[in-house]
Amino acid sequence: MCYGFGFLYICSMKRHISAKLKKWKSSKNRKPLILKGARQVGKTWAMKDFGRSEFEQMVYVNFERDKLLQNLFKQDFDPERILLALQVSAGITIEPENTLIVLDEIQEVKGGLTALKYFNEEKPEFAIIAAGSLLCVSLTGESFPVGKVEFLEMHPMTFSEFLMAMDENQLLDLIKSLNWDLIKTFKPKIVELLKQYYFTGGMPEAVKSFSREKNFRKVREIQENILNAYDNDFSKHTSPDLIPKISLLWHSLPAQLARENKKFVYGIVKKGARGRDYDKALNWLEQYGLTYRVERITKPGFPLKSYADLNAFKLFASDVGLLGALAGLDEKILLDGNAMFTEFKGALTEQYVLQQLISENEIKPFYWSHENSSGEIDFIFDYKNTFYPVEVKAETNLQAKSLINFHKKYQPEKSLRFSLADYSEKDWVTDIPLFALSELKELI
Repeated sequence: MCYGFGFLYICSMKRHISAKLKKWKSSKNRKPLILKGARQVGKTWAMKDFGRSEFEQMVYVNFERDKLLQNLFKQDFDPERILLALQVSAGITIEPENTLIVLDEIQEVKGGLTALKYFNEEKPEFAIIAAGSLLCVSLTGESFPVGKVEFLEMHPMTFSEFLMAMDENQLLDLIKSLNWDLIKTFKPKIVELLKQYYFTGGMPEAVKSFSREKNFRKVREIQENILNAYDNDFSKHTSPDLIPKISLLWHSLPAQLARENKKFVYGIVKKGARGRDYDKALNWLEQYGLTYRVERITKPGFPLKSYADLNAFKLFASDVGLLGALAGLDEKILLDGNAMFTEFKGALTEQYVLQQLISENEIKPFYWSHENSSGEIDFIFDYKNTFYPVEVKAETNLQAKSLINFHKKYQPEKSLRFSLADYSEKDWVTDIPLFALSELKELI
């Protein structure tokens, strides 16, 4: 299908991925791009929006829908032949300087990923983006063309993207200004929007619906439909013996995160369950993009990942809104002060922080806990040769015994505390409001 752009295109949804796609387009050594991410995080929209805004024309193929092209790569991987077939299908001449080629749901066609290797080697001047929601779990007998493609990971919308979708650009600009005195004036409004984001989450369909209708029940219906679609994928894209294990793991997340010590416990999944029995199911969920594993480190050192304890980890969902839906969180909690932030022992707040670290700041966090005590640091990450321990507080209570003890023992350059409290910088700790995590790298 071809899109011409002699018309006005308007969309209120803005995504950070757009800037990364523009950077990819202008790269001198550009390779075919694979856009990864779970279902319904907005991959198709992002690719089409990029094509409309940055190219004169676009050839879009959805291999799940366009059955005639499902044999496109069976004969051979000759780029000339493939380009001719795409031109005939689209009814246009594909010119490398002004055409974007989008190969969506590429996991549905055998040989699609392999073909990208030959485009990189023989036709690098063509701009090609491929995407699929189940790339890591649907393909058998086919591997990624390592070194011949580039990757971008797409996540649910962040809080800053949510603010843009809610037409709160000036409020977002205020947060980015780091004018803390003025931010205090508008803090009640910002916190209210943050509560809304906790419930709505970052799935584009839910955000779009809420921005238009401000109806939490409609949001929850959309989230439940997404969860049902995920359950269906469990059945369609894995072996029968793995289906119940994947489902049990996925639906155990609220119970896992409701614990004071949020370390993942297999016994919560099923009585007597052992790690080796669920490793494949756990990996499936991670490859699908539905869960994030935050590993424990034994001590802070560089790089942190070299001190990871692979047998101890926390497991989070991909989206704070979906976690709330999975837990059956009632919309009435939004009316109860700041209860939204403390729900099931602050699990939503830790989930939110994790998403902002990964999606907004491209930071991979770990956590630390003492083997012989209850002392724990919620997150720890390294950035520019410095490690930062993080204490997450759901409200404004800033008591942080574990963080104090950790700081005294390991003497990090700075410890961080994320909460609803106002920004404050002390000798040993910096307090950063939860709603300002988009500016984390600027602040540290």
